[in-house]
Amino acid sequence: MTIQELIQTLNPHQAAYINMDLKDPKNWDYMLACFHLIPGWKLNILQAACEASAESSTWTNFLVQTETTYSKLLNALVYKLDLEKNLVWIAYPRRLFDRWWNVQNILTYIAGNVFWMKEVSALKLIDVRFPPAMLEQYDWPSYTLDDMRKYLNVYDRPILGTIVKPKMWLTSAEYAEVAYDFRVWGWDFVKNDEPQADQDFCPYDKMVNHIKEAMEKAVKETWNKKVHSFNVSAPDYDTMISRCEMIVNSWMEKWSYAFLIDWTTAWWMAVQTLRRKYPDVFIHFHRAWHGAFTRPENPIWYSVLVLSKFARLAGASGIHTWTAWVGKMAWTPQEDVTAAHNIFWLQEPWHIFEQSRWTIPENDKDRIKNVQEDHHQHVTLDDDSRRWLKKCCPIISWGLNPTLLKPFMDIMWNSDFITTMWAGCHAHPWWTKRWATALVQSCEAHKQWIDIHEYAKDHPELAEAIEFFEKKENKEVRHAARRESN
Repeated sequence: MTIQELIQTLNPHQAAYINMDLKDPKNWDYMLACFHLIPGWKLNILQAACEASAESSTWTNFLVQTETTYSKLLNALVYKLDLEKNLVWIAYPRRLFDRWWNVQNILTYIAGNVFWMKEVSALKLIDVRFPPAMLEQYDWPSYTLDDMRKYLNVYDRPILGTIVKPKMWLTSAEYAEVAYDFRVWGWDFVKNDEPQADQDFCPYDKMVNHIKEAMEKAVKETWNKKVHSFNVSAPDYDTMISRCEMIVNSWMEKWSYAFLIDWTTAWWMAVQTLRRKYPDVFIHFHRAWHGAFTRPENPIWYSVLVLSKFARLAGASGIHTWTAWVGKMAWTPQEDVTAAHNIFWLQEPWHIFEQSRWTIPENDKDRIKNVQEDHHQHVTLDDDSRRWLKKCCPIISWGLNPTLLKPFMDIMWNSDFITTMWAGCHAHPWWTKRWATALVQSCEAHKQWIDIHEYAKDHPELAEAIEFFEKKENKEVRHAARRESN
């Protein structure tokens, strides 16, 4: 059926939630969303789209007598279809949403009850675009990668980081010792693992104090600043804030700590609370279990790009975006790189929607210059917030090691990220110190445009890492081939 034929199948209630002639949907009045939709309950795609549009804005499944002329103006509207790809575009009037910087309120509408409807058998939100009038009302990151680079004095490479492993059963002193070994051999950033809290074998207060002592010792020995990301996720607001205050009042140097929040269990209110209460702290957004819904084969909920865009809107300084298939996660290079670029660049037109703060003409010379400067990794608009979407930093984890750093940077097209390697640092019998050194050497080889195998001839730590990880990689390839043949 053609789109015009599909329109003829709508009942009067469904027809109230469609406008295929919507003028300028990218204007200040609408937030735009694109869904992948497979209809259910014997509906066609447009009927199902109108039902979803209604449920995610003003309607229930019946016409109600309390409806007003004004309430109809807040109907979400289907305005575009792609029948080959089963894509549906919906425009949401921005006045639907809480004006008090409320991310969870937006998602309650567009990614809430709509997923259990029997009118759809698959519904996944794959991209969103916020109108400039909404962007003005939200927090955005306050402490960015640019700020961390200034503090660490690191500009021409990734921020090199790790996660202490094993994630559990190290005492507070043992944990701090591993972090010290990592830092003293040239790395910048260490994070708590996401389940780390206030376990009996590693009390939170002792962990904070030991990390402070170990970090200060590493700074004195290396003359380089360091950053530690503390997991402040907690069972309630008061405990979360008390953990933050424990860190703030520990006399650690300002900028030397970040607050990690487990978004999927603490949820959006915790993220926004940290952003507003601690604007001078890097807010580290961890997204454990998000793969349950963001994996491409999952037909329900929303994509990793949507999650990342909302994390940026909520004020997260950095969010995990995985390793673009170079490491061990299932996401493809396009998915990971798309998410990373869309939360970092001033303007990134790669996916369905192009997001910008500006509504000025596309041929504006200042705009073009700013975008070009930004893509060349120059700090732009640093003192001009009216034109700037603050950056949210990609944090890369899961499966990187010194041999994979350059392949990943080649896919990313830049080095604007924090890497948090753990197996790549702690897995080999030579242990943390030599592998921390090996990663620094791998990074130096990349900066000098030298192949790591050539650079390793004069750098034994890197040579050891190459031998260990390439042997391991070849073994895994052989095992995979054997499983496939069986």
